Amino acid sequence: MPRPDYPVLVGFGQTTQRSDDPRSSLEPVALAAQAARRAEADCGASILSRVDSVRMVNVISWDYGDAPGALAATLGLEPRERVYTTMGGNSPQYLINSTADDVAAGKVRVALLAGVEAMYTQRLARARKLKLAWRPASGRPDRTIGDDRWGSQEEEQRHGAAMPIQIYPLFENALRAANGWSIEEQRVRLGRQCARFSEIAAQNPYSWFPERRSAEEISTVTTENRMIGFPYPKFMNSILDVDQAAAVLMTSAATARELGIPEDRWIYLHGGADAHDHWFILDRIDFTSSPAIRRAGRAALEQAQCGIDDVEFLDLYSCFPCAPRIARDMLGIREDDPRDLTTTGSLMYFGGPGSNHPLHAVATMADKLRRRPQARGLVSGLGWYLTKHSIGVYSATAPEHDWKRHDPGVLQREIDREPHPASTVEPSGSSTIETYTVVHGREGAPALGIVIGRLDDGRRFIANTPSDRALLEDMERCEMIGARGRVEHRGAQATNLWQPE
Repeated sequence: MPRPDYPVLVGFGQTTQRSDDPRSSLEPVALAAQAARRAEADCGASILSRVDSVRMVNVISWDYGDAPGALAATLGLEPRERVYTTMGGNSPQYLINSTADDVAAGKVRVALLAGVEAMYTQRLARARKLKLAWRPASGRPDRTIGDDRWGSQEEEQRHGAAMPIQIYPLFENALRAANGWSIEEQRVRLGRQCARFSEIAAQNPYSWFPERRSAEEISTVTTENRMIGFPYPKFMNSILDVDQAAAVLMTSAATARELGIPEDRWIYLHGGADAHDHWFILDRIDFTSSPAIRRAGRAALEQAQCGIDDVEFLDLYSCFPCAPRIARDMLGIREDDPRDLTTTGSLMYFGGPGSNHPLHAVATMADKLRRRPQARGLVSGLGWYLTKHSIGVYSATAPEHDWKRHDPGVLQREIDREPHPASTVEPSGSSTIETYTVVHGREGAPALGIVIGRLDDGRRFIANTPSDRALLEDMERCEMIGARGRVEHRGAQATNLWQPE
């Protein structure tokens, strides 16, 4: 029996809108309201009218000004507070963790957590030159929580490392070299991993792509499946062009009983932790690990009083294939472990609604845990470029401990003390490639080589290669990690050029 003030998640709702007519599509806040009503129906009691805190994940597809206030108005609610998060795929789990703190402390009685995107409808409207009559921006939320720093610095952006499709391949190629795989072996492994994710998504009624793709279809470059950033063709990239919403209702055990919510609907957060790695990719110790996931995972599992082998279900944030594998390694899960790494089917096939995928993962996890009450599930979220991390451990069985998280400030200071290499913005001399990628244009041809390397004195740099198609094609055929070359700073362009010796 949990303490009366122990936080519980009692209702979960999801919705996916598939309409090719922007004029009849629901706007984002209406989709979120639909998910919220489904969450209320899911908990088996009238609870929305009791909500005193409306909390929303950052919405990219439309600026409402006060998004949680717009949701409250749509639902006819008058909450005591309206809370909004910063951008980042860690935000849903971060929001759950912080809401659990507030419920346990008596600061919140009933909270509605929601997130939504309608990028698909917005894109269709732009293409057809239709003006969407969505609610205009108005007001500001009472509070915005989370770290709002941008994910990349100017030096990285100048060299084309400014977006996820350009940066995550740098991690993937580093993983290939660290594991000793050939480029062809990597392609085959990625195809198998993604095919399993696609199979899971095909069984999920809320998936944007509810179809199963084969490993060969996913890993083979074609006109439809063009290369985006080597080694990831289109079918291995997160899909943001979706209309999806999810909502969760949270309260305390005492309030859940008072409102008559059946206990077989309750899901307990047994442990939670939040942390970030060294902020910019040039400051990372390497491109195959995450000290923040390692430490945050350990903290969440210690609070939950279990080990990773005691967790039956996993949903490791899966925007690109490398992300869940790095999280798996940091959590101490073997490569041949039979547990699936996603419950939803990943952001590649289920869909990546901006920052909100982990809220869908928690709702999907709840269904699994209600069917297996003694089981545990772990959900992770991440923001930017393996930068911001949030982890939660869940179960339908009541915990034997109070809700008390590891001090996040202490956890973060430990990570901040982790080593990182010195870097230079004006490198010159002999060097070695640490990782790299080749970015392709929309027509499919290689367009830009991005290299992260080390000078002979150990300092790290970022550079571009010459725009030589033969060289760029060679970089996709031959292993370039460990290759020697010379780098020079081009002062007029404020960029660095790397060329093989």
